[in-house]
Amino acid sequence: MLNKFRALFSLYKRFGLRWLLFRAGYALRMRLGILRAQFPVYEWDDRPLKSWFKPDVPSDPEQYLAWRNEHAPKFFFDGIPSLPSDPAWNPQLAVDEAEKILAGELRYFEHTPYPIGFPPDWHLDPRTNIRVDATKHWSQIPDYGAYDIKFIWEASRFSQVYTLMRAYAFNRDERYPQAFWTLVEDWARTNPPQRGPNWKCGQETSLRLLAWTFGLYAFADAPSSTPTRRARLTQLVAAQAERVHRNIDFAVSTRGNHAMSESFGIWLAGTLFPELEHAETYRALGREILEREAATHIFADGAYSMYSLNYHRFILHVYFLALRLGELNNARFSDALYQSISRSLDFFAQLIQPESGEMPVYGSNDGALVCPLDSCDFTDYRPTLQMGWVLIHGERLFDAGAWDESIFWLWGGRMNSPQRLRSRPSSPGQSAKVGFAGVGVREASNRPTFPDGGLHILRGQSSAAFIRCADYRERPSHADQLHVDLWMRGQNIAVDAGTFLYNGQGLWQNGLARTSVHNTVTVDSADQMLWFSRFTWGEWARGRVLKHDEHYWQGEHNGYARFGVQHTRSVLSLEDDRWLILDHLVGNRPHRFSLQWLLNDLPHSVRPEQNLISLSSETDKFQIRMGLLEGQSKFSLVRGDEGSTRGWRSRYYGQKEPALSAMLETERAEAVFWTFFGFEGDTVTLSGAGLDLAIGRRAMRISLNDLTIKDG
Repeated sequence: MLNKFRALFSLYKRFGLRWLLFRAGYALRMRLGILRAQFPVYEWDDRPLKSWFKPDVPSDPEQYLAWRNEHAPKFFFDGIPSLPSDPAWNPQLAVDEAEKILAGELRYFEHTPYPIGFPPDWHLDPRTNIRVDATKHWSQIPDYGAYDIKFIWEASRFSQVYTLMRAYAFNRDERYPQAFWTLVEDWARTNPPQRGPNWKCGQETSLRLLAWTFGLYAFADAPSSTPTRRARLTQLVAAQAERVHRNIDFAVSTRGNHAMSESFGIWLAGTLFPELEHAETYRALGREILEREAATHIFADGAYSMYSLNYHRFILHVYFLALRLGELNNARFSDALYQSISRSLDFFAQLIQPESGEMPVYGSNDGALVCPLDSCDFTDYRPTLQMGWVLIHGERLFDAGAWDESIFWLWGGRMNSPQRLRSRPSSPGQSAKVGFAGVGVREASNRPTFPDGGLHILRGQSSAAFIRCADYRERPSHADQLHVDLWMRGQNIAVDAGTFLYNGQGLWQNGLARTSVHNTVTVDSADQMLWFSRFTWGEWARGRVLKHDEHYWQGEHNGYARFGVQHTRSVLSLEDDRWLILDHLVGNRPHRFSLQWLLNDLPHSVRPEQNLISLSSETDKFQIRMGLLEGQSKFSLVRGDEGSTRGWRSRYYGQKEPALSAMLETERAEAVFWTFFGFEGDTVTLSGAGLDLAIGRRAMRISLNDLTIKDG
């Protein structure tokens, strides 16, 4: 009870009484059954197509199709576009994936295949094999139980549509449009209005509307796209758009990506289906919220208020689609919105590894991808940057590659060869480099910083440290102050654990959001903030940057002030891609301090007596050495501990893999940890209050008191 009161008080302080009353009232409406009365169940035939239309729009399928042919707004393409003669991507990959879909296999969260059948059981969590009751009103179905509802929702997002249409563009196999209609009709049959888990979330509904709209336009000329089917799809769109619209206030109250995706959903319905009775309302309200949410939640430095790179990519895709469709239909969004998106692209450009498209894993990662229009891996952010750069600047950022397929679809095959960007002034306070591994296409400052987003970067010659230190303005997703991701010569050496599951059993209930799995120091096994629920932290830890120059960063956070402990971290970029990280903890009594580094699961060896780990990649041999300035310490190395969250990482939602957890622990009132990241042949020795380093032919001494460096 005390913990709940503290949670409520914390939320009240942050978001105010009005917000808290709305959320409490919504929960009460759900518990008392008021939402069931406000969103009554009905059968599809109870509300025929004509009941959704304006008076002058015909509802007979043949006549309605003729009306659509004359009045339909512009989409990204008119019918399936023809592929270029020599595409930069491999179209056969989409065909191979489409065949798996027809055989009953679907990739969940763009990675893990599950045999779910065709059509699938729309109410089954294939990970646990638990089926949710589809006869109940959606408000009676809990988000979480022994199952994870995201695994139920995934098939109903209809990402299959994008694969089927991409395959159809290549070989015109009529089985693909037929599969689309089979899936839509089966979904409608087994998901009557307002019943079952797939009506529960407005965001999921909006993503489904988007996918169905792509299918409607892509397969418009296929023999299986009969007037009756196309008219029926409009009826389904209308019912789901109404569901989203009537609950849009709840989406806005989440203060996150739901407001953006759901307002986009109703804007999309209002824009592309002007025949709907409430089209103008949908269009105007959706636009208003899209504009307002971007102004509020995309920060001045380009970062996003959910403190998550995957959710940031999610909302960028939403805005790319809205901006492009707005342009096509002479309904351009404001210059301020374009500027917000441009800042976000500059932010992303600082983080990407151009050779692989990877970025550091930062914050929650639930596997969301709005509309996968290419065969790139989920971890590849090049499609996002390439698509956004063409939209905002009319130029490509990267040379042609598989990431160009998204451009093909959003420009209807009409923009196959935009120029590659060569140079462009950076935004104020930001550098102009793309990437961080020595292969960027533009020059850069070595110390870009994003104070609003709480992300700070130091660069080496072919390496970079990404440091999290935030003074949170919105809800944090992970308790990860002073976490460092470290990339050295193309390898992510010190990694983030990711997410794995929002709802797993026991310690896997969003367990990778905890402080203990991040690359930072934990005090007395406690989190930096108070854990209230899987998505809610209280008494947010405040980060503060103390110094940031070309080779040195220092910051602190107050998350352990409740224990009387202050944590300060210093990050030093040394020559030839070596790094030194210093952690200084000061308390008023002895505490157990635990420094963890989660390392990439590369072939490794360990010398426990030296607190030293050696990692081997195909091109380099790395070494990580940890130490304590004074006192006794305990070193351990764990890989994928089956009994805890230690030694695991997750790059894809619902999938985890082993990583190496190196930990140094001590029990003192004050402690100074040091960690050296270097290469085979480097030597490091603690001597007094300094470290003696030998890097190649150079010897140096680093004072741990002031981090001054002297040759010798």
